[in-house]
Amino acid sequence: MPGGRSGSQLALQGVAALLFAAGTSLTLLQCAAMAAMGGRGMPGGWTMSMAWMRMPGQSWGSAFGSFLAMWVAMMVAMMLPSLLPALRRYQARVGRLDLALRAGLGYFAVSAVLGAAVFPLGAALAALQLHWPHLARAAPAATGLVVLAAGILQLTRWKAQHLARCREGAGCCLTSAADPRSAWRSGVRLGLQCSCCCGPHTAVLLAVGVMDVRAMFAVAVVITAERLLGAGPRIARGAGAVAVGVGMVIFAQGAGFF
Repeated sequence: MPGGRSGSQLALQGVAALLFAAGTSLTLLQCAAMAAMGGRGMPGGWTMSMAWMRMPGQSWGSAFGSFLAMWVAMMVAMMLPSLLPALRRYQARVGRLDLALRAGLGYFAVSAVLGAAVFPLGAALAALQLHWPHLARAAPAATGLVVLAAGILQLTRWKAQHLARCREGAGCCLTSAADPRSAWRSGVRLGLQCSCCCGPHTAVLLAVGVMDVRAMFAVAVVITAERLLGAGPRIARGAGAVAVGVGMVIFAQGAGFF
């Protein structure tokens, strides 16, 4: 029995490693493709990402599908390292690999729903900026305000409470019920909890550039560190302080103060 459990744990780690490699590879390929296409220069001296626009001859349905595939791959690459310990503890609790995988599927289903909500909002905002130059000129300053607000949110008790629950991992949202429906619901609950905890990071990523590899890497490192390391709460506050400073600089530059 111990050997079987150990083998099941190794199987979970192997599946996670394959998914992480696939998500990372797809994300990097998509980022490279977007970089090759460039972006659209906008009033105010910034460039709009092609992620929010249709390609020539592309339907909005196809654009939505492409964005959602990119979003899910990105979320797998960014979130799986911090999710795996919780799934391992859940698997040890229920004793079944298939239920741990189902819980992970429920977790990333929440990410997919979030991406499905983000795209129409981003596309609508991009369309408004394309039609109203004065709105586009205000975008750099607005980006600074978003980053600043995200940094402040990182310093609040609300963030600390959600982070504490995420650091509990399987003890927070994953039940001991060993059936497929409970596993799915547990994964969804954990996904919702993590989405709240990662709200400030997601806001920064969307504001700075959803296809910016450097921003993705920085956000992924902070998320993983604040959840898994012993100094996680201090890391979260430090990241918040950095975001506050960066947001103030971006806002000042966008507003033309210097």
